[in-house]
Amino acid sequence: MLNKYFKGSIRATFLLLVLCNSKQVTAQNISDEGSIHGNYQIDAQYYNPDSLINAPKVPEKMLSNVFGNINYQKGKFSAGIRYEAYNNVMQGFDARYKGQGITNRFARYQDKLLDITVGNIYEQFGSGLLFRTYYEPGLLYDNSLDGARVISNPYKGITLKGLVGKQRSFFTVGPGIVRGFDGEVNVNELLDSAGMRVKTKLILGGSFVSKYQSAANPDFIMPENVGAYGGRISVINEGFNFFAEYAVKENDPSLANSSTVKGKQYYRYKNGDALFISASYATKGFSFLLQAKRIDNMSFRSDRDASVQNLLINFMPATTRQHTYLMPAYSPYATQPTGEVGGMAEMQFKLKKGTPLGGKYGTEVTINYSHANALKQVNVADSTTTSDLYKTNYNQAGVDLYHDLFVEINKKFSKKIKATLMLCNQFNNINIVLHNTPKGAYSNMKSKIGVLDVTYKYKSNSAIRFEAQGMLRNNKDTLNLGSWAVGMIEWTPNTHVFVAVLDQYNYGNPVENLKLHYFLVTAGYTNGPHRISVSYGKQRQGIFCVGGVCRVVPASNGVAISITSSF
Repeated sequence: MLNKYFKGSIRATFLLLVLCNSKQVTAQNISDEGSIHGNYQIDAQYYNPDSLINAPKVPEKMLSNVFGNINYQKGKFSAGIRYEAYNNVMQGFDARYKGQGITNRFARYQDKLLDITVGNIYEQFGSGLLFRTYYEPGLLYDNSLDGARVISNPYKGITLKGLVGKQRSFFTVGPGIVRGFDGEVNVNELLDSAGMRVKTKLILGGSFVSKYQSAANPDFIMPENVGAYGGRISVINEGFNFFAEYAVKENDPSLANSSTVKGKQYYRYKNGDALFISASYATKGFSFLLQAKRIDNMSFRSDRDASVQNLLINFMPATTRQHTYLMPAYSPYATQPTGEVGGMAEMQFKLKKGTPLGGKYGTEVTINYSHANALKQVNVADSTTTSDLYKTNYNQAGVDLYHDLFVEINKKFSKKIKATLMLCNQFNNINIVLHNTPKGAYSNMKSKIGVLDVTYKYKSNSAIRFEAQGMLRNNKDTLNLGSWAVGMIEWTPNTHVFVAVLDQYNYGNPVENLKLHYFLVTAGYTNGPHRISVSYGKQRQGIFCVGGVCRVVPASNGVAISITSSF
């Protein structure tokens, strides 16, 4: 049954189509008539049950995720819609994505003074500690704000933003109202206007975000208005960049920070705060990056009873590397918004050409280390009765949650051969990171990983790539599944076609008959903005992350197809 949100989407779509077709605009860039552009993606899989890898039986046999964006622009005006269809949603995504409809629509007008948007809005204040809405189809994550936003540049170097609305929640919106204001001052642009030029670039910013949600809890007094505020600074001088942001959130008792004592649920009435610092320097042949982050009780949602990734108002920047190779990415780290402290250091340098280690073409080396700890919490109330208040100190850290140390070497040996070597050591406290239980049933994941990736370009636009990976583990519980070996061959005969064969072998599984090979064959065709790929085989259960936001991917066996296109 159509809800009010969906009906409003249809009306907005009808208006947009009228605007787009009022002068018989075609899908071309025509300066007099405006332009239409967009993109589509279709993902579908036929599932076979497989008890050995815990791939469940799927009643529908085939599941699919589909979306398409259509955007129109003419002069200072732009508008767009996105249609999504899940019949039913593919495994590994929230089952509440079920059905189809227009989930995103907006209209925008921009001139020198005002930038006004109504409809679904994507925006970020600073690094996102207080506010960020974005769309990530790989995670099926969309927390867009359905409302209005105004951006103004009243004077050169000054940017003001204000917004209000409700967040998307599957095919409707959440119950809470989100209000936000952000101001940013580019000091250099102000000085330029006054005829003063300064080499070092300085940007200052501040934000305020609040949410309103009615409360009807008979046992607890819940704040209906919750505010959060913070400031930031950015300094840039040639190759040096420094950024720091600090944010505070007023007490916000919610499901995310609640605890259970003697069978009764209690909430934490404690202010939250977050600090994020990033410094980097880059010059020819050398760069470094240092990041630090501390988060305490900063889960901020427009619905206090929401869970998982639903209705998040803010975003905690990741200070760990998001790996692309399968084994280093096997057990990634998910940011802990209720409390963590950690950071990352990375150095990249290039060994010069003509040296013994640099060789004819030079050698690129990356060394990266990241670490995360829980916060050390000290109760300030009787933990046997409430457990709702605690204190933390900046000079104290709790138990280890995660660390990752790796060295990556990229080397070109000739015009035809190049290779990547990676050595990696990881630790993941999965009881806390994945299950939020300090004394869980699983062993900590301790992994030693090696990756070798070699590409042989035997002629122009044609190549063969070989990839070998290994992960050694001493863990023997049923979740960690022991050690793995991975091999892949990818053939690209021309710029349009590729074929790949992948084998993930769980040779270290503690259960003998579960020492399985996960074979996967993939073929694809690319032509300009269009790409089609088909795969068949087994996929192991794992975790997929983007920027510290993760989802669990269940084991599967079957045929999958993916089609992407843009215009």
